[in-house]
Amino acid sequence: MRRVLLLNASYEPLTTVGLHRAVCLVIGDKAEVVHDDLGGSVLRSTSLVLVAPSVIRLRRYIRVPHRNRIPLTRSALMRRDNYLCAYCAHKAETIDHVIPRSRGGSHAWENCVASCMRCNHRKADRLVEELGWTLRCVPAVPRGAHWRLIGAVYDGDPQWAAYLPQPTAA
Repeated sequence: MRRVLLLNASYEPLTTVGLHRAVCLVIGDKAEVVHDDLGGSVLRSTSLVLVAPSVIRLRRYIRVPHRNRIPLTRSALMRRDNYLCAYCAHKAETIDHVIPRSRGGSHAWENCVASCMRCNHRKADRLVEELGWTLRCVPAVPRGAHWRLIGAVYDGDPQWAAYLPQPTAA
């Protein structure tokens, strides 16, 4: 599904939305197009022709409420770890608990990492130390107002880069 970067009125990135939602916001005059799609895709209806947007900006400022704890979801965890296995750096497909739940490990940000199937099966219900493995980075709760956009630099449109925080080395 084609994604569009949604900016607040202050050009602060909020999230990504689907193309259908982005077009509805533009047609409803709730947002304006900042950048068109690089591919030049055109959307047509009986009464309207619109170039597909890549970045849109809300016309009114939306105050984003501060959350004390970010909810742990599969997609957020994968974005936090940039879709890479925490053990071997290959493409991640599953979630692994560093301290297995069978050994009292919790289902929390600090205990969950993205993992490839091979490493997840090899690790099974053992501890990282038992295998002699090391984690590429210490699992932690994502921080910052734009935690939903972690990884967007890698899987988004190149025009988004000007609005997104630059990734830090892990």
